[in-house]
Amino acid sequence: MQKIISNLWFDSQAEEAAKFYTSLFKNSRIGKTTHYGKAGFEIHHQPEGKLMTVEFELEGQAFIGLNGGPVFKFTPAVSFLIACQTKAEVEALWEKLSAGGTALMELGEYPFSERYGWTQDRFGLSWQVMAMGDRKITQKIIPTLMYVGDVCGRAEEAVNLYASVFHNSKVGDILRYGKDEAPDREGTIKHAAFTLEGQEFAAMESAYDHKFTFNEAMSFLVRCESQAEIDYYWDKLTPGGDPQAQICGWLKDKFGVSWQVTPTVLEEMLQDPDQEKVERVTNAFLKMKKSDIGELRKAFEGR
Repeated sequence: MQKIISNLWFDSQAEEAAKFYTSLFKNSRIGKTTHYGKAGFEIHHQPEGKLMTVEFELEGQAFIGLNGGPVFKFTPAVSFLIACQTKAEVEALWEKLSAGGTALMELGEYPFSERYGWTQDRFGLSWQVMAMGDRKITQKIIPTLMYVGDVCGRAEEAVNLYASVFHNSKVGDILRYGKDEAPDREGTIKHAAFTLEGQEFAAMESAYDHKFTFNEAMSFLVRCESQAEIDYYWDKLTPGGDPQAQICGWLKDKFGVSWQVTPTVLEEMLQDPDQEKVERVTNAFLKMKKSDIGELRKAFEGR
């Protein structure tokens, strides 16, 4: 079971996006969906029956699309690097992902890749499409975090924190800026590879004056089997973060990255065919900051 799942916040296009993405990659499929009920309308403002979440897999990696309304928009602070074996594969993916979107780095030859481009797709999500040359590909799609603005210069601190919190984790190769690469400071992170729970991630930082940073449009959902596990991740990730962002199991860490610390039992409860149970548990978790499995069970069972 994948421990950390990329959660994508859409206005109302989650299902459309999931169908589009699964059409692009091998070993891909659309999974379970949930829908909004009457419960919590005063918080989420979504009509009853509207699709809330859709689970999908790309190249065997799990993702979740969420229809949350026009509250948050994707930014390039989180992008997904697609590791390609050939230039032809890069060009085919680029053609489809860039259509109706915005190129951030035009498709071309760069010092680090003979064929590379960075684009926001028509939904606003950022993708880096890269020919890997003779480098071994062990994970097709790699979430990549770019630390800019107030957190530029703290990428290494963030990577080390995450590697210390999650299990089966390690910090891999780090490429640093040199002295002649202003405005980036010598020694800061140009690119760092790291692994959390056996999943590959990457980090970058840029000292240019970017008009974006991390936000809730892109969050990482941590699937927890017990209250002890929820407490552990919550206690490790919340220090220094924004207390106002702590709602419904969501939190922001001290670097502004959003996480959802979520009990797996909640996923099961929300799939129950008894709508009264679903409504009760929905009302309960919408009032929580940190998820409480005991209270969720009470609500679900009507106690």
